Amino acid sequence: MKKLCGFTFLIFLCAAGCLAQEWPSGEWILERVDENIGADNKVSISEMVIHGRRGSRSVKSKSWLQGTEKSFTEYLAPARDKGTKMLKLEDQLWIYTPSTDRTIKISGHMLRQSVMGSDLSYEDFMEDPDLTNLYEAKVIAEETFKERSCWVLELTSKGGDIAYHSRKIWVDKERFVSMKEERFAKSGKLLKTFVVEKIERIQNRWIPTHMIFKDELKSGKGTEFFLESLEMNADIPDAVFTKASLRK
Repeated sequence: MKKLCGFTFLIFLCAAGCLAQEWPSGEWILERVDENIGADNKVSISEMVIHGRRGSRSVKSKSWLQGTEKSFTEYLAPARDKGTKMLKLEDQLWIYTPSTDRTIKISGHMLRQSVMGSDLSYEDFMEDPDLTNLYEAKVIAEETFKERSCWVLELTSKGGDIAYHSRKIWVDKERFVSMKEERFAKSGKLLKTFVVEKIERIQNRWIPTHMIFKDELKSGKGTEFFLESLEMNADIPDAVFTKASLRK
């Protein structure tokens, strides 16, 4: 009987080991996520609907991105924000506001401030979009989210100055899109959540076109993000990514 129990336990361990081996590595999954969303250059038009305590308002913008180091955003609406521009060059960020005709550099604690009153901070905009550059990844589970079979990954910071020490993300097994995220401080406190509501096929990529961001430290229903158009690997003049373009 003891031999039989030992043999049965051994079979159980082997089966469990084989099951665990069926999971791809967290690093491999994260690389696929980065590959799906990544492009040399991007031009997009988007709208943020910010749901605050006193009601909702929308902000529309057009953005130009070159790799992971350069981005330029111009706000198109509403009228009071039209013409506001934001330029990112590596780890530096400048904002031009036409109402004051001034350009200011955003740095230090100011990066934690909200962008246009949304649930997104300047740090969120400054972050390297390639998660493999920032985090170690480990698969911890398989779950179904919004009727999509997902890998659940635990991401831990590789170190350095980073907005979120760790994350938990749900990655669509077929499309390699992050369907849901929970972002944590070093203390383990939940800071922000992110949920994808809609995905569309654009230039042979699966791209989230409707997302909801929620700052868990704030009241309100969060910020909805709608991607209206996206052109990947677009031809963008280098002059766009200069401080001179802020005043044009």
